[in-house]
Amino acid sequence: MNRVFVTDCEGPISLNDNAFEAAAHFIPDGDRFFRKVSEFDDILADEIRRPGYNAGDTLKLIVPFLIAHGVTDEKLREFSERTLRLVPGADETLKLAGRLMPSYIVSTSYRHYIEALCKHLNFPLENTRHTTLSLDVEIPNEEREALVRLREDVIEGDFEDLDEIFFHLIPGMEAGKILDGVKTVGGDGKRVALLEILSELELPPESAMYVGDSITDVEPLRELNGRGLAVSFNGNHYALREAEVAVISTDSRALTPLIDLHSRFGRDYILEFIRAYSENLKGPLNPSG
Repeated sequence: MNRVFVTDCEGPISLNDNAFEAAAHFIPDGDRFFRKVSEFDDILADEIRRPGYNAGDTLKLIVPFLIAHGVTDEKLREFSERTLRLVPGADETLKLAGRLMPSYIVSTSYRHYIEALCKHLNFPLENTRHTTLSLDVEIPNEEREALVRLREDVIEGDFEDLDEIFFHLIPGMEAGKILDGVKTVGGDGKRVALLEILSELELPPESAMYVGDSITDVEPLRELNGRGLAVSFNGNHYALREAEVAVISTDSRALTPLIDLHSRFGRDYILEFIRAYSENLKGPLNPSG
């Protein structure tokens, strides 16, 4: 059987939280603002499970506020290039995977950031799936001023306040119409992207290895659990809950034994290998003992 390698970006490949960093840079108190929206996102996606809402839609919700604070496509692209930070060994890991099998990056990140990453790593942009949108949009001055004021309401608000702002006030604005065509690649969006890649390659789920680390990776990890190889890399509790294999390392090259094995062997062999050597502290997965 032919194989395919698919990985999340922020976490397994890069050290950035690009959307958080952009919000903190361009929006006053943007770090607090983004964290509050992200908490709201977690509740909607994992606790309430609102129909039609995907984990990672934070990146969609904050777009009107980025535009209101003067962020353009060019500014975000330049910021992404300037602040890009990679997990040690990520370049080598992706090159190894690319030599062994078709390899893809599936990320909730904005296209601006993924373009910067691909340019730096010489990774084919066509082998990525990401959130695509344009920030080069004009909105009425009164809406811009209203969004600037609403930023503080978001920071200080409770769940009901944020629900009113994001699902009632903003959709009625011109700025809200910008979001109608935006599809974030997170949660079920990542699962759909994974299945589309498999369909394009005419491969079954059993052929895929997926690496993720957060709530936005729950759906693709769950899709492969028990079929392909579902791997958490420095994952939080959301990713660990769905993955079959957990890798903890400061270096992306810790994934290379699994990538090599996946390119040549089936899931059962790999899991047996992991079980055998996780009990042996001097085995090849723990060479320092």
